[in-house]
Formats: sequence, structure tokens, C-alpha cells
Amino acid sequence: MENIDLINTLNDEQRAPVLQTEGAVLVTAGAGSGKTRVLTHRIAYLIQNGVHPYNILAITFTNKAASEMKERVERITYDCQDMWVCTFHSMCVRILRQFADKLGYTKSFSIYGEQEKESIIKQILASQNLDEELKKTMAYHISNAKNQNLSPAQYAQAFAYLHEIESIVKVYAMYQEELKKNNAFDFDDLLIKTLELLQTNAEAREKYQERFHYIHIDEFQDTNRVQYEIAKILCQKYGNIMVVGDEDQCIYGWRGANIQNIFDFKEDFRDVKVYKLEQNYRCTKNIIDVANRVIKNNAQRLDKVLYTQNPTGEPIELFVGYNDVQEAGFVARRIGELIKQGFNYKDIAVLMRYNAMSRSIEEGLLHANIPYKVLGGMKFYERAEIKNVLAYLKLIVNNLDNESLLRIINFPKRGIGSSSINQLRALADAQNMSIFNYLKAFGDTLSTSLKNKVLPFRDLMIDLIDKQNMMPLLDFVKEVILRARIKEAYLEKDTAEDESRIANIDSLLASVDNYAKIYPEDSLSEYLQAITLLSDADERDESQDSVVIATVHAVKGLEFRAVFVVGLEDENFPILRENSENDIEEERRLFYVAVTRAKERLFLSRCDSRFKYGSVRRFMPSRFLDELRGMGNIKFVSFNLGYNLDRQPSLGSNNRYESHAIQDDAYTNYALNADANNTQSNIGQNSFSFESLSKSSDGFVVGAQVEHPRFGIGTIIDTSKLQSMNVIIIDFEDVGIKNLTFDVSPLTLL
Repeated sequence: MENIDLINTLNDEQRAPVLQTEGAVLVTAGAGSGKTRVLTHRIAYLIQNGVHPYNILAITFTNKAASEMKERVERITYDCQDMWVCTFHSMCVRILRQFADKLGYTKSFSIYGEQEKESIIKQILASQNLDEELKKTMAYHISNAKNQNLSPAQYAQAFAYLHEIESIVKVYAMYQEELKKNNAFDFDDLLIKTLELLQTNAEAREKYQERFHYIHIDEFQDTNRVQYEIAKILCQKYGNIMVVGDEDQCIYGWRGANIQNIFDFKEDFRDVKVYKLEQNYRCTKNIIDVANRVIKNNAQRLDKVLYTQNPTGEPIELFVGYNDVQEAGFVARRIGELIKQGFNYKDIAVLMRYNAMSRSIEEGLLHANIPYKVLGGMKFYERAEIKNVLAYLKLIVNNLDNESLLRIINFPKRGIGSSSINQLRALADAQNMSIFNYLKAFGDTLSTSLKNKVLPFRDLMIDLIDKQNMMPLLDFVKEVILRARIKEAYLEKDTAEDESRIANIDSLLASVDNYAKIYPEDSLSEYLQAITLLSDADERDESQDSVVIATVHAVKGLEFRAVFVVGLEDENFPILRENSENDIEEERRLFYVAVTRAKERLFLSRCDSRFKYGSVRRFMPSRFLDELRGMGNIKFVSFNLGYNLDRQPSLGSNNRYESHAIQDDAYTNYALNADANNTQSNIGQNSFSFESLSKSSDGFVVGAQVEHPRFGIGTIIDTSKLQSMNVIIIDFEDVGIKNLTFDVSPLTLL
């Protein structure tokens, strides 16, 4: 392909940063503006102009994005096998595999995820007789310290005002010692240990500074300070670095992402060239208008305004309901209508601020026979049966890994109880050895009883360790599962759950087979590394035709033809924390990200009340909805349920919403009764009934006044059938909204 052809496929905004190959370049790229296209074309342009792929580094947000970027470059240049296209964590693992010994680790180190992290913290708290309540915040504090590259002593000084700071830094220090003993890094360590290596070891620093002539970083707004420092070191020799990001999509502040990196980049590099990508290729004009209207209220941003040449599109719908059951009904009905219009289920996403809000939506879709998948739920590689297999494999690769050994030493059951394990741990600690290495060296000296239990396990592992490089990867993993009798452990009870676990183990074998075909030269260690670094987005199965239910965080980088953003109430979206303006700005960015996931249709919804923290509570409308006040391209959809019929949504007196009040009580219960293949089946008739009640329902209708001996006088505002119980929802004058079971509640009609 000629260079002129490559460049002419870009618009003027995109072309400029591609041609600016030398020096420091900052591209601020609005949602859907083609930033991935800019990155891939710039890399291809460099290669076509004589830069060897070996000298190019591209850092992306997910492994999936890295794979797609490499494929796109290969389609253009046919030559990028030696180029590193990877996430920050993957890059750091590669560097540490080469130089971990310079930091006092072996190159066969393990990588610990959140489960292993929590397990170690729990053990430390128990050993120090510290309150286990500390466990809830300890993982956060450790990660917070590492994201800022603070040692325990530095963290103690910086956060001296915190209650229990002494206990926090004590556990932090002991946690780090335990990782070192296990020859393991957690995810934060992969970054800070790489930074430490590059800062202290000239050989490693010079090797990678010389290798990477051109550095590209995608999603720069989501980098933390440690990642930014690594990038600055790597580009010191040649100075050619392009970062692409959107400060309006910085939504990971809670895990260390530092929006300030974008602004600091302009100060830290000389003669920075700044380019804006403002043309959106994804969304309709109506969706872009909503995104622009809200995000302009943030102060921490560079000045840019999205625009699009796409059609105006359908109006945005705003639904206001009395409760989350109605909200689920609205979502279910609209999804049914979209399917009739030619959408696939997988084209549709229901997005919310936090996972707990999914319950009512899931119930609504279940009752409407709408297939769905919760993104970011239980991950495949975090299932117990999969973790058990992986623990065997990790111990084979890293004999110092106590966490993996403790997981499997009594799986399948070998009669090795907690007292035996504690004895082994104490003996190993006394010799300053890992438990497995202690068993290898001194296992024959143990008491007869303990020896009979642990030596078969030790001998099995020694044999498997010896064989790991003598067999193809798939055959070896099968051998481990067979020799350890893992499947047999799930055959004893013969339950449906155990059958599912065996099926999951077979799925794991399929993943090993697939990996081995793509990377036939890779070792067991490299396979374990690859699956450990998978993210939520990497694990999404797009082959399933299912509606996606997810938090906004979980769909970063994804797009859908239709998006529902639910739960738009203050306290729910945005979540309010100490009235911090920085927090509100990040919440607003979350809303912006949610809106711009939609390509064609956008639905917004809120409720007057929803079930939260064990009771039904009332909520004020989201302030982000107030910021949409006066927009003429939003259609207001509500229910006419018998009271407050004259009100408009709480967005101010000057709104110009088109009111489409639905004159149908049955719509309330749509989530419980609708057939996804016949979305109009219940409209126009009252589908809710008290047929199964043991007492008469005469008079107990929406709008009727009732009296309860404890709660006083109230007004019936809704009736819904939840979990096979007849529930009546009443707004009491003194205590607010209550969900009551009709059969047993002592209600009197007034």
C-alpha cells in the first residue's frame, strides 16, 4: 500500500497527528472519534517509512484491544511480529521476566489476583490479632499506596490522620514480605517493581530505552502516576512519544487513574504538539447533543465539542417511574420493541452505576423471557474449580508459591486439616523456606501420621514438575488434571452443580488448546501469565445473542446500537461522597461514557423510589438530568397510575419535554408478565390480579387510602408480584414508602 493511500483514508483531524511522527504528541480524542484508527495508521505509517516494528511500542487498555490493534496494523503492513502491542501490565511482566533476578525474585514468579491478595491479608490479620473488619479497607489502602508509589513508612506519613494507620501500614509491610517470600507480584507490584527496576538498573533501562524509538499510549487518561513515570523513562533517549486520551472519559480515579497526567504531559515535554479529534463516527446527533450538554459542566477538561455527520436519529427517551419494578418493566418493553425493529439482543446494553442495581433489571428481563448476560459478574478464571486447576499449574511453575500450595494441598481431600497445615507452615518458616521446598528437603523427617498424608502430594508434584517441559502444553494440563484426580473430586456427589464444574474444566482445556494453537512455542508459565492478565472486557463473549447488563466501568471501550442508562437519581448516579467537586466531575464523566456507548438509541430512566439497603427509599432526580433541562430532543415517558398525574419530571419549570403518559396500569407489571416475542400482549388490559390472595382485594387499588396499626395512614401507589408473593406498595404519611405482603398485612380501607 502506498503512503498516500494510507493517509487519505483519514480525515483532516486524524491525519495531522499521524504525520507528526517526531517528538511529543498529545491527541485529545472525543468518544467515537476514531482514535484507534489514528494509532494503527500512525504505526503503519512509521513502518512503511522504514521504522522497524521491533522499535515500536504500543500500549493499550485491554489485551483484546492490543490484539485487535496488532491485527489491524498487520492488515496494512504485513509486518509487525516483533512489535510490542500490549497493556501496561503485560509490558511490565515481559520486562520483569527478563530482569526479576535484579530485584531479588526468580523469573518464574507468580502473579496474584484479588483472591490471593485477600487471602494473605486475612492470614496476616489473624496472626496479629487485628480486627478482621480491617480486611474490608486493607486491600484498598495497599493498592492506594502502590498507585502513588509509597512505601509503608511514606504512606504512614502521608495518611497520618487515618484511624488505625499504624495497623494499616503494619499489614501493608507484612503483605509485601509475604509476596516476596512467595516469589510473587500482585498487579500493582508489576508496575512499581518495573519502575524500580528501570530507575535502579542501568542494564534494563538502557536496553528498553534503546529498543523503543517510538512509543504510543492509548487511553492515557486512565494511566496512574507509576505508569506515567515508566513511560517517561522509556522515552528519554529518543523522545518520540504519542499519547491518546480523553479527559472526559477518565473514570478510574478510584483505582489510581490520574487525570492530571494529561495536563502534566504538556508541561513535562518540550514543544508538545496538541491535536483534537472532535468528529464522532459512532453516535447520532441527538446522542451527541446530550453528551455535550452534560460534560461541558466539568471544569477539569480541555476545550472540545463533539460533532457528527451522522443522522439526527430518534429522540432520547426519559422514563420516570415510581419504583424500580416499573423501571424494569419499561426496559423490558422497549427491548421487546427494539427486537421487533430488527435489533439483536447483543446490540443492547443496560448500564448502571453499581452492580447491586442489576437485581430488578434481571428480574424484569427474566420474566419477559429476554436473554441477558451480566458483564463483570463471576469471571470464568475466578471460579473455584478453575482456580484449583490453576493452583496446581502455578505451583509447578513457581515452587515458592505458598498460596497455590495451600489451596490444593488438601484438594482433592487427603485428610490434611488446618492443624497439619499450620504445623507445616511453622516448620517451613523456621527454615526460611516455602512449604513445598520444605517438603522436598525434610518431608521424610515428619511424623508418620503427617508423612502419610503429605508425601503422596509432594511426590506427585515433583513428578509433574519434572514432566512440564517434556509434553505439549495441552497434554501436560490434561496430565495434571488426570494425575491429581481433579475431575473425580466432582463426580462423587453427581449433582448438577458438579456437572457444571466438570464442564468448566473442559472449557479450561479448550482455552489451553486454543492458546497452544496460536502460540505453539509458549510455555506453561506464559499461558498462566496470559490468562492472569485478562480483564472484564477481554472475557466478553460476543457470540452470545444476549442483552448486556453492566456497570458503566465494565463497558469502557465498547459500543452498542441501543443503550439504557438506569437509576439516574442522586445518590445512585451520581454517587455522592462528601460533596467533593472532583468526585462529581468523575461521576459526570461516567455519565458521559454511558451515553456515548450508544450508537442509535438512548434511553434514560429514574425512579421516585427504589429498594436499597434493606428498605424502600425515595430519591431525588440525578443532577445530570437537571443539566439536560430545556433540550427539545428528549421525549418524556411516564406512567399514569392514579396520582400526581399533573406533574412533569423534576428537571425545572422550563423544560420542553414531550409528555407521553401511558394510560395503562398493566404497564407497571410488564417486567413480570410481558412476552418478549409479543410485547403488546398485556397492553390495554389489567394484567395484575389478586387471584391467589386468601382475603378479598376489593377496594385495594392504586390511589386508595389505607390505615396500618403501626405505620398509620397511607396511599396505595403500586401493586407488584415479587418472588411469588403478592406485594402492595404504600406511601405512608409518617414513615414513607413500604413494601407489604398483602395476605398478612393488617390493612384497613378508609
